[in-house]
Amino acid sequence: MIRGLMLFAALLLSAPALAEPALPGDSVYRLTDTFVDQDGRAFRLADGRGKVRLATMFYTSCPYICPLIIDSAKGVEHALTPAERDRLAILLVSLDPARDDPAALKRIATKRRLDPARWTLARTEAAGVRRTAAVLGIRYRALADGEFNHSSALVLLDGEGRVLARTETLGAQPDPAFLAAVRAALAVPKR
Repeated sequence: MIRGLMLFAALLLSAPALAEPALPGDSVYRLTDTFVDQDGRAFRLADGRGKVRLATMFYTSCPYICPLIIDSAKGVEHALTPAERDRLAILLVSLDPARDDPAALKRIATKRRLDPARWTLARTEAAGVRRTAAVLGIRYRALADGEFNHSSALVLLDGEGRVLARTETLGAQPDPAFLAAVRAALAVPKR
């Protein structure tokens, strides 16, 4: 009997933990690239599973549209109630991994007063930038002067990493339809 209990205990300890359900086929979180945030911490997009997220792409040396992209995300954030804000994560992925190291990302996060509890500024390798841009529907190309020509969009992801909505309307006043989609996503209970 004791031998049977020991065998049962050994099987229990060696059994894999219950795995999370597989990600949906259309999940952005299926990307397996490693990202590094403004604090030098490595992560994968799937680490954010379970939380509604605004995602976009930018680069720190951009003098024109990227500050407006940040203002647009801040506009959405400020239009939410404090409880809604606490359930929303915001991810900005750099288009410029050659120059946007964690220190450059941190400078922008500090300068723009982006709450690190909600905002993640990140970089990945060039191939990961291409894959991320593709799944978010962001077009870009490097210019000879080191700048980037790119589309600007805020993309709303549900807790499983599926694209729920997107807006290319930029500015401190959020796109009303997009804001409604954000609120609706935040109102869905977590699984």
